[in-house]
Parts: sequence; structure tokens; C-alpha cells
Amino acid sequence: MSFDEEWRQAREAAATRLNGVPDESGGGGGGGKDGDYVVTSPDLKSVGNEAQELFHWFENDAFHAGAQTDAASKNLDEDGFLTGSAMWTMWDTWRTQAETLLSACAHIHNHLEDTVITHENHEEILATNFTVSKISEHFE
Repeated sequence: MSFDEEWRQAREAAATRLNGVPDESGGGGGGGKDGDYVVTSPDLKSVGNEAQELFHWFENDAFHAGAQTDAASKNLDEDGFLTGSAMWTMWDTWRTQAETLLSACAHIHNHLEDTVITHENHEEILATNFTVSKISEHFE
């Protein structure tokens, strides 16, 4: 299957889920009250964990050629090849973009983790307040 075909199928599947139509796995998007999109804590945790996994994988693999690239570009420059400065520019661009991706992955993971924890805390507060209000009704 070509990339374009696979991308088209992924877009169609995402659009289907966002429109509230269940996909083949039985999962649906939308489907909330009044057609609101519903995301559960397990969904958020899953996306956050994927972002964290990508962060760790990419952190290990993104920079392993940096020292060799730097040395090679300096050697080429010293020998008068213009390729040396181009190689260094390419490496600097790659490094900057890799650091941006790592930062985004960390931000996504941390934000979603905080969202799940905040939601769980709010749910606990609501449940506690509801219980206290029910108890208070019996003492009035």
C-alpha cells in the first residue's frame, strides 16, 4: 500500500470517529451528550504514554551522530570543502528540530497527565461534596 493510500485511509477513519460513527473495533468518536466529543481518562493516558514513549525513543536515537557530524564538517572545512559548512548547517537544523519535537512530546505527555490527575481530583471533590450534602439533608 502506498503512503498516499494509507494516509487517505487514516484520514477517513479519523473523520468517521470524529463524526460519532463507530469504527470496525467498535470504538466511536463523538457520541457524547448532544454530539459532544467525549475523551476518557484512559484515552488521555494512552496518548500521553505514546508521547512519552516517542520522547524516550527519539531522545536516544536523534543525536547519536552529532559528534561524528561535527568532526566531519570541521575536517571538510579545514580541507577547503564547502560541504563542511553545509553539513554543519544541516546538523544544526536537525538538532534544533529534534529538540523542538522532544519538547513537544514532553509537553503533550505532561499536559495530558496533569489533565487526567486534575479531572480525577475534581471527580473526587464532587463525590465528596455530594456525599456531605446528602448527609447534611438528614440533619436539617
